[in-house]
Amino acid sequence: MTSVNWLEETNKRKEELIATTQQFLQIKSVLDPESVREGAPFGEGIRQALDFALGVCEKAGMTTKDVRGYAGHAEFGQGEELIGILSHVDVVPEGDGWSTPPYAAEIVDGRIVARGAIDDKGPTMAAIFAAKIVMELGLPLSKRVRFIFGTDEESSWQCVNTYFETEEMPTMGFTPDADFPLIYAEKGLTDLSLRQTLESFQSLGKPAAENVEAKLVSLQAGLRMNMVPDKAIATLAPIGLNSEAIAQSYRQHLDATGLKGKVEEQDGLVVLHMEGVSVHGMDPSKGVNAGTELIHFLRTLSLDERGAVFVGLADRYLHKQYYGEALGIAHDDAEMGALTLNTGVIEYDEKQDALFRLNIRYPHSVAFEKWSAILAERFSEGAFSLEVAEHLTPHRVDPNHPLVTTLQRVYTEQTGEEAGIIAIGGATYGRSLDVGVAFGPLFPGRPDSAHQRDEYIFVDDLIKATAIYAQAIYELAK
Repeated sequence: MTSVNWLEETNKRKEELIATTQQFLQIKSVLDPESVREGAPFGEGIRQALDFALGVCEKAGMTTKDVRGYAGHAEFGQGEELIGILSHVDVVPEGDGWSTPPYAAEIVDGRIVARGAIDDKGPTMAAIFAAKIVMELGLPLSKRVRFIFGTDEESSWQCVNTYFETEEMPTMGFTPDADFPLIYAEKGLTDLSLRQTLESFQSLGKPAAENVEAKLVSLQAGLRMNMVPDKAIATLAPIGLNSEAIAQSYRQHLDATGLKGKVEEQDGLVVLHMEGVSVHGMDPSKGVNAGTELIHFLRTLSLDERGAVFVGLADRYLHKQYYGEALGIAHDDAEMGALTLNTGVIEYDEKQDALFRLNIRYPHSVAFEKWSAILAERFSEGAFSLEVAEHLTPHRVDPNHPLVTTLQRVYTEQTGEEAGIIAIGGATYGRSLDVGVAFGPLFPGRPDSAHQRDEYIFVDDLIKATAIYAQAIYELAK
């Protein structure tokens, strides 16, 4: 058995690791359509970052390959089996309000502060230096180890999709792009739309509504399917009720529910505003959906026939229906948790389409075909058709797989902490691998600064993660 003090070996290279990480972070690798060219499909900054990562690997003695600028890889070791380490060199835009320049990579209070420090350039460099340790110690390996560097993780994952069209799928691997101890299971993710055209509604042959109090002219809520809408606005044309009666009813509703909103009159129309609380669509129950809350009030009015169908379906099937109970698609899984439903975007125009955009996350124990068919059937009552915009199937690695048990053991040996395994409702790069998990870099209890202003990684955590990755690479490939 080879006995190596991995932390000690990492500390020997600490200064070089920090300096190289800072240089890497100083490259602004944000998607830039203006500088797209052949070999740089996402712009010059990302191209430069990919070249930098490949250059560090090449200097360490790895063989490298550039896959048309969509991705690159660097490989060492020998054998039939291939251990993959998948990370990305692109970052989200920096935004405003930083206390230090976002690409200066300054060290402040023991932290490297920069866009990409924790997501995912800091961890990428930690993993590369981990491999350098294994190579420089001359440890015998029976498998190949390959770094795969993506360039479009923060947008559409074209990078890995293009890469695996022509390149070998690793036998197993991990991504240093999430949390320690280890994420082994990820729910299926679906973005879909339910659309009713004016023509499809008319085909229902609904009789004209009687005793109509108001006509629904328009309704708008939300911008993204994976966020709970925090603002909604509806415009009504008074018919049986006058404007003041509608306004008074709405104010009473706000008082009774404790919700925030306001009402205005514009050119004889009544405009209702509702405020909610936006949270990530992964757990919509933690937010307040301004769109469905506004619809819940509209249900108390006698509306025109099309407006009534729209509001009726939404109130019955989507208002506070975080798990699809009323639809009949609720499903709870002991391992991955419950199916969740977020109504992220709602659009209605009396003269155009009516639309619900949903984000549904589901565990591996219920089939997409089963719940989506039920959803489509329920909304067909109102002449809505189902359109799937994006679908990622659930991803899960057996908890007893050597990949999982090896990484758990390494984490425990180095931290002294139990390495529990985590199932999540989000998506990590790990699902791009047939047998892949997410492994660090964020340690338990640390706040996640990814995508925030003043994003950072603790220098001590960078060192600890490097040591863990070094042992992990050796144990998986020996």
